[in-house]
Amino acid sequence: MVKFQETQLDRTFSALSDPTRRALLARLDAEDGLSVSELAQPFPVSLPAIMKHLDVLSDAGLITRSKTGRTVSCRLNAGPMEEAMGWLAHYQRFWTQRLDALEAMFNEQRRSEA
Repeated sequence: MVKFQETQLDRTFSALSDPTRRALLARLDAEDGLSVSELAQPFPVSLPAIMKHLDVLSDAGLITRSKTGRTVSCRLNAGPMEEAMGWLAHYQRFWTQRLDALEAMFNEQRRSEA
């Protein structure tokens, strides 16, 4: 894997590791284009704390921000999550193959005991 892609993948997983950031992404998935204050409203943390979370999400490429006058709006960018899903899919195939082999071995043992 290319070094840049590893860095992007690291940023994606790091950003997704925090439950508040995942909740922010879920809100943007439900209502894209929310202002920062609208996005922060239901969270029991300060606006500066939300801004720090948004910085992490932005650095990971998971959101984009645009400013109109004094209002900053956020939009979801799922592109980096596609790369993470590809990485996870590799390991899903790996474990599926291993578990299928284990199941076949178990079934063979049951047949030989019967």
